[in-house]
Amino acid sequence: MLTRPTGLMASAARIAFGLVLAFGLAACGASPVPTYNLTAPGSFQATGGGSGQLVVAVPVALAVLDTDKIVVEPGGGQVTYLSDAQWSDRLPALLQARTIQAFENGSKLKRVARPGDGVNADYLLVTDVRSFGLRITPEGPMAVVELSAKLIGAQSGRILAAEVFKARVPAAGTSGEVVTLALDQATDQVLVALVRWASRRF
Repeated sequence: MLTRPTGLMASAARIAFGLVLAFGLAACGASPVPTYNLTAPGSFQATGGGSGQLVVAVPVALAVLDTDKIVVEPGGGQVTYLSDAQWSDRLPALLQARTIQAFENGSKLKRVARPGDGVNADYLLVTDVRSFGLRITPEGPMAVVELSAKLIGAQSGRILAAEVFKARVPAAGTSGEVVTLALDQATDQVLVALVRWASRRF
């Protein structure tokens, strides 16, 4: 037997329905965050490139960088994120993909893979992301990229070489479009230097 809801029940139902409707309308009206990508440098050449096979590990990054958000350092040890831009993937995964492509584009070493690809590696490239974002400096906004790299012998487990790569590129502003462009340019500089450094050791 159906009964009519009491006044209190009807009011609660109307409130619940109103909340659902409000959240639904808010979700429909929310604008998606623009998504940006990093590119791999292609118009360069690296010396070396023997018969060894290289595996590029996913870069290690602190939690603040292990995200698809774009870091901004306004100063005073503070860290925040751009609200109008995001990367197309989590930063470590994106950097791994672009590093592999940079080796394929600029080095004679074409035998580059990821861990788990079934490759018997001769060398392992391990990187740490020290800085990757927009830094507000007295000279203006600056895209800062800093990677620490280690080349390891896969059979011996010994570190064969280690280096830190840095690049700073002025950004024309703080909008997502110009910040990601400056970071892409800084990443290109770092990856070109890294590939040339590593390729001489194969």
